[in-house]
Amino acid sequence: MEELIELVMDKALEAGAEHCEARYQKTTGTGIPFKNGMTEGVQIANDEGMGIRVLVDGAMGFASTNTLTKESITNALTEALKLAKMSAKVRKNKIRFSEERFQRARYEVIMKKSFLDMSIEEKTEYLKLIEDRVKDTGINVPMRYLIYNELLEHRIFANTEGAWIDSTIPRVVIMYNLVVLEDGKTAQAPFVESAFTGGLEYIEADEPWARAEADVRILQKMLREGKPSPEGKLDIVIAPEVSGIAVHESVGHPYESDRIFGREAAQAGESFVTPDMLGERIGSDVVNVVEDPTIPGSYGFYLYDDEGVKARPRYLIKDGIINEFLTNREYAYILGTHSNAAARAFNYDREPIVRMANTYLAPGEHSFEELIEDVKRGVFIKSFNEWNIDDRRYQQRYVGREAYLIENGEIKHPVVKPIIEITTRALWSSVDAVSREVEFYPGTCGKGEPMQGVPVWMGGAYARLRDITLRR
Repeated sequence: MEELIELVMDKALEAGAEHCEARYQKTTGTGIPFKNGMTEGVQIANDEGMGIRVLVDGAMGFASTNTLTKESITNALTEALKLAKMSAKVRKNKIRFSEERFQRARYEVIMKKSFLDMSIEEKTEYLKLIEDRVKDTGINVPMRYLIYNELLEHRIFANTEGAWIDSTIPRVVIMYNLVVLEDGKTAQAPFVESAFTGGLEYIEADEPWARAEADVRILQKMLREGKPSPEGKLDIVIAPEVSGIAVHESVGHPYESDRIFGREAAQAGESFVTPDMLGERIGSDVVNVVEDPTIPGSYGFYLYDDEGVKARPRYLIKDGIINEFLTNREYAYILGTHSNAAARAFNYDREPIVRMANTYLAPGEHSFEELIEDVKRGVFIKSFNEWNIDDRRYQQRYVGREAYLIENGEIKHPVVKPIIEITTRALWSSVDAVSREVEFYPGTCGKGEPMQGVPVWMGGAYARLRDITLRR
């Protein structure tokens, strides 16, 4: 592989490229779908290839191949050069990359309990454990869809500026979708995931089977005891699952620099944020939002991005102030700064674009109990079933799944589907207290054309929102 990559670098420079990078990736994995107690088959992933990106006359070209021979690699490079030269003829503004310090590095996430050493039958036992725990509740759960998934990614990234990053990253996921039926009414826990970077030791410590059992009991309780949600101006306490989706959708996405500069407008949407909003207040002074790919075990983990830049925590909001955007090298140059390593590609045949990794509401100074005890009348929203947000990431809506009335500082009976409809600025400006406790929830973030789904974590702290309009 080193010989093939060096061939790409040499030939690209000989052809007049200002910059060239090659990204090799091999992905292997297993997926086991499990529906109502029956395995529906086994999905095997085995994909390998190389993507090549060049910069010629201020324009980029990208091509890939899954045939790892000198001839095929050379043909892919020729195609990338051709596309860049064609693009250069019509581009108004030349693309430039930020200056970065590159390294030669190798890292591997070690699995304490490796899925490589286990049979399909042994992996299926994790799903059967969920199935048994759910059935043992005696609750009517007519739809039980479970998935086990594992991936092992080996990547090598190199560029003509001296970068050489060799990484091996395993990821494991267990997901369930459960529907409870009670007296002709249904409630659903849709696509709840337990997902990590690492081995099966993380799954066993997280115990998704215990969470599935708890979710089923909660859904039944909501159906039996849930009362209509109060409406009007109230105080609301949101749990990390809700604060997590809110920071992901209303902070992470609009702070992606390609959205800010319009590249994503026709694909994934626009942003209400403009470049001159750096330093502007967007929330109260207790709001801090962090984006950090380097958290060990996190689903969105990486130490170097797909442009070879070393990763670090990104502080998107500090004390309620917009502090930095997510950038790759192209947009970092435009902003006059360095890349903060937010370039990610789903596979070797996808171009790296600006992406999130692990986005969370940073912890504050209060306990969860303190958030609740200072609410005279309000609602605690622990989880959600639905979210919506406009293309500019400003107008949004969240519908609670598990939620409870708060009266005089105490959590009371369940309430059914409370709805928050609010703007991004109003949401974060209304936060007056944030908890010390943090929790994380995994997801797959989709973006790009063709679509790229990348693993992420969302979550963080509990937050109290004052004087929010609640609907039902």
